[in-house]
Amino acid sequence: MALRVVELFAGVGGFRIGFAGPPDNTDENDFKVIWSNQWEPSTKKQHAAEVYVKRWGLERSENDSETYSLGSDDVFVNKDITTVPAEEIPDHDLLCGGFPCQDYSVAKTSSRATGLEGKKGVLWWEIHRILKAKMPDYALLENVDRLLKSPTSQRGRDFAVMLASLDELGYVVEWRSFPSSDYGFPQRRKRAYILAHAPGTEGHNALTGGITPNEWLESSGVLARAFPIKPLEAFFGLPNFSLRSKPKDDLADITQGFKPGKGGLSRFQGAGLMVSGRVWTTKVESLYDGPVQTLRDVLVTPGKVPDEFIVRPPDMLKDKGWVYLKGAKSEPRKGTDGFTYEYKEGPITFPDALDSPSRTMVTGEGGSTPSRFKHVVEFKPTKSQVKRLDLRGDKAMEARESMGISVNKWLRRLTPLELERLNGFPDNHTEGVTDAKRAFFMGNALVCGVVKCISQALNL
Repeated sequence: MALRVVELFAGVGGFRIGFAGPPDNTDENDFKVIWSNQWEPSTKKQHAAEVYVKRWGLERSENDSETYSLGSDDVFVNKDITTVPAEEIPDHDLLCGGFPCQDYSVAKTSSRATGLEGKKGVLWWEIHRILKAKMPDYALLENVDRLLKSPTSQRGRDFAVMLASLDELGYVVEWRSFPSSDYGFPQRRKRAYILAHAPGTEGHNALTGGITPNEWLESSGVLARAFPIKPLEAFFGLPNFSLRSKPKDDLADITQGFKPGKGGLSRFQGAGLMVSGRVWTTKVESLYDGPVQTLRDVLVTPGKVPDEFIVRPPDMLKDKGWVYLKGAKSEPRKGTDGFTYEYKEGPITFPDALDSPSRTMVTGEGGSTPSRFKHVVEFKPTKSQVKRLDLRGDKAMEARESMGISVNKWLRRLTPLELERLNGFPDNHTEGVTDAKRAFFMGNALVCGVVKCISQALNL
């Protein structure tokens, strides 16, 4: 029997694709998504929900305009999860979700990264609420790597509170943080994956029954099977500590009293376990010798690149254009308080290298406005493109010469289809909304193949 999956913060369905396959999948599967939820509070138009509903052919309920379904066991709810009573969510075996990361993301400055105290960071407690009510066998959660070291004022506190709250429910937890490119995927998207095991499951029984933390992290654990690591250094035991200073400490005590590690750094490393309130954590190295996808592998042929994605020479050389934004800087700037300081940053590869996995895409990947973080690739245009878009004037030649680019090669941004491929979505999965919105979806999405690897390891 297939494991029943509930998908929270579903976006355009990355977890669903990873567990149950793409919308057109007809093969028998070990996982079945029976209930899912997506709601974006900052907009009236629910674009992600529209994409999700359309791709899986869900139909609007006659009795509830915010509920869609495909039969009685595939329900999608476009409502604020804080308003959904737990009893309306069906019993399930696995809860998954990439809960909103904006309050943890490195895209925010340290002063603005508010963690669990942020408007979206608090949605962790909705996950906790549902876990407490339903107690599924497993919970698989995904977030940015910065989650392990949030907030800046008390490094690691937020993750400690999350682990302690799962411990109170009886779960044991394993986690890994790594770039997806470490395991052959075409994007260096570094994310933390957190897998909780309920009492009675194989993992819980093993971790409370005497298996060593070294063995679980190195080979026996679900995440170790999904994403192998090099052998851990030989030592008597992993560095470990208790989440609670005193046995009876509650979540409030942990919040107030959690102490960062040496030098104010987070005590949580890129791999770890939490069993009965005690944490074992260490740095690990990925072990992978399979095929590697590169940025070149996801690119469409030049003839399928719309004109609006081609970078024009004026945008290369103008003030605050591509060349400036991608390049190294050392310049005076003035802060909001009027204080003048020297701003420095190194260059970003421009154009992007094609023979290696791409940089992590961001939500602002869409739109033609020059940006430091958008991907720009070099390509050889078709004859019709050359004829239609004359980029061989004086400014074009000046721009090409300044960047060492041949007259026969141009620069362009990535198309939405290519952004989908970087995350392992089917081609044109997000079609039907603006290109900027499609890019936004992919900047928020996870790498579907990573979830698929975890699902396969969970079934071993």
